[in-house]
Amino acid sequence: MISTVIRTCFPAAAKVVADRAEEINKLNVFPVPDGDTGTNMSLTLNTVVGEVQALPADATIEDIAKAITHGSLMGARGNSGVITSQILRGIAEGLVDAKNQEHPTPADIAHAWRRGVKVAFKAVRKPVEGTILTVLRDVSARADQLEKTKLSTSEMLDALVVEAYESVARTPELLPVLKENGVVDSGAFGFATFLEAFVNAATGKAGELTEFKTTVDAKADVSAKVQIELNDDWEGSEFRYCNEFLFKAEKDFDVDESLAYLATLGDCELIVGAYPDFKVHVHSNEPNRVLEYMLQFGQVYEVFIHNMDMESHDRTAKIAADQADSAEKSDGPKKALGFVAVAAGSGEEEILRSLGVDVVVSGGQTMNPSTADILTAIEQVNAENVIVLPGNGNIRMAAEAAASACEDAKVAVVPTKTVLQGFSAMFVVDPEGTLEDNVETMTEAIQDVRGGEVTTAVRDSQAADGSPIHAGDVMGIQDDSIDVVGSSVEQVTLDLIAKMQDEEEGDSLTILAGQDMDDEAFEKLVAAIEEAQPDLEIDPHRGEQPLYPVIFSIE
Repeated sequence: MISTVIRTCFPAAAKVVADRAEEINKLNVFPVPDGDTGTNMSLTLNTVVGEVQALPADATIEDIAKAITHGSLMGARGNSGVITSQILRGIAEGLVDAKNQEHPTPADIAHAWRRGVKVAFKAVRKPVEGTILTVLRDVSARADQLEKTKLSTSEMLDALVVEAYESVARTPELLPVLKENGVVDSGAFGFATFLEAFVNAATGKAGELTEFKTTVDAKADVSAKVQIELNDDWEGSEFRYCNEFLFKAEKDFDVDESLAYLATLGDCELIVGAYPDFKVHVHSNEPNRVLEYMLQFGQVYEVFIHNMDMESHDRTAKIAADQADSAEKSDGPKKALGFVAVAAGSGEEEILRSLGVDVVVSGGQTMNPSTADILTAIEQVNAENVIVLPGNGNIRMAAEAAASACEDAKVAVVPTKTVLQGFSAMFVVDPEGTLEDNVETMTEAIQDVRGGEVTTAVRDSQAADGSPIHAGDVMGIQDDSIDVVGSSVEQVTLDLIAKMQDEEEGDSLTILAGQDMDDEAFEKLVAAIEEAQPDLEIDPHRGEQPLYPVIFSIE
């Protein structure tokens, strides 16, 4: 069902944006280079996550759409956050109209995007080409084209992600300030990042369509357009302060009239929402006059005013520091052997770094990093020889492509399918050994590592034995085979471990808790495993991976 997909995938997509917020911030030069687009979009999305997760398990799509609309309005921060809130509102309203709530059709998807365009463009008085609105319109137009084809809904969604990144890559040609600063539009890039992560979570992997450019290729086009210039000649916009607040109207309130007045005090004026609850945003030199005017018509609360001039200088300083750090690394002596790994959670990253991994790329089963992402990580290591641990079968090809493309180091890939295999591979590294010897030893080490994953089904399917799986069921997966189905994470985990032990008895189990499993539940699960498998040595950690409350390996 659409409601189940949203509840499952929205938090995962929001986390990807949060993880990449600083990268998005560095691109931020329009309308002012205050370096907060990624942060603002992330805060907006996270408020939605909170409201959606607070809904009861049987919440309808109407309930979820209301939560998205209210959450994004209440949490919207900055110009980008407010516009994002209206995009989310429009698409959510469009999905409520879907004729097939169980399996939405391409026509349903196209309708939702058209609604998103209508709502978002209505909210912005002076739309600018080369921004998030341009990408929204381009994706909607592509959806209209694909509605008339015979593509499946999943294929259509993958193609829309490609269109989003291709549109992002075109933004510097439409907005000169982007080209001058060597960036694509930050809001547009943040929006494409969210869309990709959501679609990947919904479909289980990045699409590889033969008749369209792949997501990897489209993202590479974006990366080619980004060579951030250190440009500190911004003398300040005509308006210095970003003013935003929530507003509850208590008497007759004319949105158009108020927008016209705010335009005399500044620019980037936005008033979104519906009576009596609104979000107000405007850039102005006189915050007091903005507030005094709005107080005539109701109450203001959660007021946020920040100095964009100071934020611009902070952004420039951060970019300069990053460039200096990169230059120092590239100019310094290269180490003999370095490591790059891909991980989905902060706990996984922490463990990998403790084992000697130099650079960890954010990604995993539902958010595959691009070849460009991995190549950048390899270059950051600054080593003569680099070993890459992809941590997922879907990422292996991108890792191998990055290894082949690297000209500054000798690179090899150890084909880990899980992050836990990466742990085992790092345990056997010989820092004094050759690249070839280490690759051989590490590859041998992962052969005996069997992995298990526990997650929730987002659509109807069937298990390896042919038994039915319904959306919302808990699944236990071993080597891409759904071997156990149930209603509780704990019981499915216990049953999957028991099945794997019956097939081949292991001595030790490493288990990672995902972001959706709290400490109390994790401790209870570990205790249950210890009772059920007294001969198994258990090594529990917090992995904080999305979508999978439990992953584990048996050796």
